[in-house]
Amino acid sequence: MRILLVEDNVALAETVVERFRAEGHVIDHEGDGEEADYILRHKQFDLILLDINLPKRSGFELLRGIRARNLDTPVLVLSARSEIDDRVVGLEAGADDYLTKPFDFRELIARCRVLARRKSGLAKNLFVAGNLTFDWGSKLANIDGKDIELRNKEVQFLEMFLANLDRVVTKEEIADKIYSFDEEPSHNAIEQTVTRLRRKLEGSPFLIKTIRGLGYIGHVDET
Repeated sequence: MRILLVEDNVALAETVVERFRAEGHVIDHEGDGEEADYILRHKQFDLILLDINLPKRSGFELLRGIRARNLDTPVLVLSARSEIDDRVVGLEAGADDYLTKPFDFRELIARCRVLARRKSGLAKNLFVAGNLTFDWGSKLANIDGKDIELRNKEVQFLEMFLANLDRVVTKEEIADKIYSFDEEPSHNAIEQTVTRLRRKLEGSPFLIKTIRGLGYIGHVDET
């Protein structure tokens, strides 16, 4: 899951980024509304964590602009404003969820998982295909009941393929979704990660097919 955090409190932002990266997610941070708006016009994210009291452009203004452009990325508002009126304004502006500061990081991460699953059309927390299971919450995969040791990037690749079953995912899309601004992935690095993931999924019905010149397709072989 690639996340954009829009938060002007540097200390809080650093903590949020650290916690999400430790969970294996890709997260970028911007501290003002105008810069965030510019980025959202040029990059796609799976989820936006949005503060309200931002310099240059408020979170509410940014949110209304996002929805006016028909961008349907889930938005979770993080705000110190706990009044009901502020929550109503945020939800009516297009927020999908609202969390009041200070918050418990476990709740924040759990809410983000729910929003990401809802966006992908995956209501359950457990993916099952034959002898393969993958728990979206714990990020654990196993085949025939035996855990598979996956690196963070391999987990992110697997999540992306599962969320896009039977759809071509290009290398450019993978780079955009799975790597943050301070990372510079090469096509070779992407190919190596796919190769490692394929090897670890051997013996399961989940296949990652190469579509030459286009990218990859995640597919469940039901034969």
